[in-house]
Amino acid sequence: MLAKTKKIWLDGKLVDWDDAKVHVLTHTLHYGLGVFEGIRCYSTHDGKSAVFRLKEHVDRLFESAHIGLIEIPFSREAIFNAILETLRVNGLKEGYIRPLVFIGDGEMGLFIREYPVRVSIACWPWGPYLGEDGVNNGIRAKVSSYTRHHGNVMMTKAKICGNYVNSIFAKKEAIAAGYDEAILLDPEGYVAEASGENIFMAKKGVLKTVPTTSILKGITRDAIMTIARDKGIPVQEERISRDELYIADEVFLSGTAAEITPVREVDDRTVGEGKPGPICKTIQSTFYSIVQGREEQYKHWLAYV
Repeated sequence: MLAKTKKIWLDGKLVDWDDAKVHVLTHTLHYGLGVFEGIRCYSTHDGKSAVFRLKEHVDRLFESAHIGLIEIPFSREAIFNAILETLRVNGLKEGYIRPLVFIGDGEMGLFIREYPVRVSIACWPWGPYLGEDGVNNGIRAKVSSYTRHHGNVMMTKAKICGNYVNSIFAKKEAIAAGYDEAILLDPEGYVAEASGENIFMAKKGVLKTVPTTSILKGITRDAIMTIARDKGIPVQEERISRDELYIADEVFLSGTAAEITPVREVDDRTVGEGKPGPICKTIQSTFYSIVQGREEQYKHWLAYV
């Protein structure tokens, strides 16, 4: 269960958590056309709070809406400030933020000419998505029987609500089989991403991740690539086959919710030494130092509350 906070920002106003309601005929609820973001706020070493890469998240929210032909009735600046305001009013020093742009009620059917576009921003305390043990010791993953979307099937560069049914099926399948997470392949049989995370592997000191051809361009993914290059770790964007993961020295996942989570096993094959490897641990420690405001070089990634 989510830990309730006091207020949710809804259509320009802060309302009580329990009063942030919509009608059962809300269009997005029926047809899945809406867009969202997942954002994290961290407590910094100096007693303050900062949101990690807030501008990039807001930009991607608007890009997703543009791809989905949804016009957000607020400016980027207004949404940026509303996110910070929602954190302040809830007194949340650290937690997860969920902006959601959705189509309200009024008409039904796949094609509607006029519809209200609504926006909500909620925040709540939330630990690592795949668990503290997963972050520290690694998780077990399974290559899914479900294929990731193709660019001509769904819009892969947008965080569209309906896209995630594909992720839900893959995740349910993996959990039912006794694993922690699913890894999905693209329509050509190469590694795409996990159900809600981007994927990295390391082999002989080189860090590899898949191109963004058929996946969402992750903001944490981009941060990891930047950190790695700044530390002199070679980074390559190229196709990865499923069996390359089996013989990798390291595999780890990245995402706002999952942060940086090592994978110790894929399809019952131990990855490397079966524990977080040196590249993953280096990236993890640097990432947490950045979000805590300890790295001057990356201060521009933080929006202080």
